[in-house]
Amino acid sequence: MAHKEEEEASPLLDTNTDNGDGGLVVEHNTKFPPAPVGCGDSGSVKWAAEGVPVSHGSVVGEPLARDQWDSGLFACFGRNDEFCSSDLEVCLLGSFAPCVLYGGNIERLGSAPGTFTQNCLPYAGLYMLGNCFFGWNCLAPWLSYPGRTAIRQKFNLEGNWEALARSIGCHGVLAEEPRREQLESICDLSTHVLCHPCALCQEGRELRRRLPHPGFAPHLPMVMMPPMEQKMGRHAA
Repeated sequence: MAHKEEEEASPLLDTNTDNGDGGLVVEHNTKFPPAPVGCGDSGSVKWAAEGVPVSHGSVVGEPLARDQWDSGLFACFGRNDEFCSSDLEVCLLGSFAPCVLYGGNIERLGSAPGTFTQNCLPYAGLYMLGNCFFGWNCLAPWLSYPGRTAIRQKFNLEGNWEALARSIGCHGVLAEEPRREQLESICDLSTHVLCHPCALCQEGRELRRRLPHPGFAPHLPMVMMPPMEQKMGRHAA
């Protein structure tokens, strides 16, 4: 009886039965299916202990693969898709009214309507000071480059430093997250200083494809329920 309970408590063990001739027949337990073929290191699919498939890079301790920007830095006119008219608008704003484009980007990124003026006016002031005293827009990029860092972190996008390190095979510098983030911030600043209009346009195209404008976001209507009728009974005198 105790041996039978031990067998029931161990469903993974093979069971031995007597075939009547004195020999033992080993019956393999088929309650649990075998491991999938692609569970090795060379497979594209990883399997967890519970038999649930997980994508590569989602294992605890392994960093997730970063997403790519929807368009390149120098893709001035964007892509020929349903956002082509929006890409043309972004290109015109980045060329002739970068303060408007920057204010719209930050407003869309924060999903808070009404913040356009708070970001557009400081940018316009730095834009005019830079052009008046230095002859080019050298001050506004110091204000706008944190927006690129916020976009990169919000959507887990690959930065310039990470792309450069992977292209030359220096994977060791990507292991330390604080150091990598510091280098990425320096690259964000350099991108805005050297290619400021292109950086603003790339960020605008990315945000318009990923986030709706907060002013046009659908709001649930508030339904006011009428008060229930109150019946007051009259007591007979």
